[in-house]
Amino acid sequence: MSAQPLPAAYLHRLPKADLHCHLIGTVRPATFAELARRESLALPADPERIFADINSLPPDPALYRHTRIPVPQERGADEPAVSYSLFQVSNWVVEVLRDADDLTRIVYEAFEDAHRLSGTRHLELFFDALPPHLASLGYSGAVEAYAEGIRRAERDFGMTGLMIQGIDRSRSGDEALEVVRRVVDNPHPYVAGIGLDNLETAGPPERFVDAYRLAGEAGLGRTAHSSEHAPTAVNTITCLDELGCDRIDHGYYVLEDDEVVARLRDQQVAFTVASTTSRRSWRPWRRASISAMLDAGLNVIPCSDDPGMFPTTLASEYRIVSEQIGATADQVRRMAVASFEASWLPAAERARAVAAAEAEIAALDAEFDLVAPASGR
Repeated sequence: MSAQPLPAAYLHRLPKADLHCHLIGTVRPATFAELARRESLALPADPERIFADINSLPPDPALYRHTRIPVPQERGADEPAVSYSLFQVSNWVVEVLRDADDLTRIVYEAFEDAHRLSGTRHLELFFDALPPHLASLGYSGAVEAYAEGIRRAERDFGMTGLMIQGIDRSRSGDEALEVVRRVVDNPHPYVAGIGLDNLETAGPPERFVDAYRLAGEAGLGRTAHSSEHAPTAVNTITCLDELGCDRIDHGYYVLEDDEVVARLRDQQVAFTVASTTSRRSWRPWRRASISAMLDAGLNVIPCSDDPGMFPTTLASEYRIVSEQIGATADQVRRMAVASFEASWLPAAERARAVAAAEAEIAALDAEFDLVAPASGR
């Protein structure tokens, strides 16, 4: 691909929304170190060293020997001698959260970093079920603590934000239904939807049909991690047709089925994609997959996923798309606008955000002397 990369300053200032970002994955290494010392958490290494060495090892490579885009079978050149998985570090972070103030703090810091490092205008954060040591807060107490962090960020940074209740696919369908029922019975303006997460191989999407039906009846947005770890496009079709998802997180393995790709292109289903992953050896495969998704005309939208732990930023993800994947300027502009179109902001607010983004992009193009091409790549 020969597209001329866009300037880093342009990409930082580009109005954009981050629709796929896990709260625990945003925690700063310095914050984790401070809280770990406060809680006297016994760790195998210095907290900041642990963060630097996050490297989730891939699942059984035999699952990925015949994919259309080859998945690396060997370790990556930049993998540390001692690796800590993303899930293990996330569990340690959860252990050192003590009260509502900690929850408010990490939400606020997530928004602050998104604003400062990426110029993010709208952020939608996944949050998970409370661990036992925070159960006294209750669902409503925890959500209000998160909401306070968003309110402070909206005031200080002029951003908007929403929360997504994570559904752990390693748990049962009945447990997921209870989680959604709790969300539905305790509506909150900042909780906009649900999202199926955890390793895709741990739970097929059809297990959660009842939970997703209840969410849909309540008017909640619905998304799911799909075609990320299971090398098949089938799960994505299940998420769309049986779970009623209005966007898909990841989705790289939809490329395994040409008919599915054609449908997804025609429907312009939104995919939140991340070029960076804690599975360091898989990063080249991720980027090749996103390139192929773009070539196929799919509606891909960069996200940060777990920016504090990879580490990455939304601006970095846009730079990778522009500099390494070779997206055209027109495609990058389209991704930015699509990020607002696929958001779960209320309809009128979403329309205003889309119009504002289009106007601001036009002004940026003029400032940077860029002219949008007549067609994509």
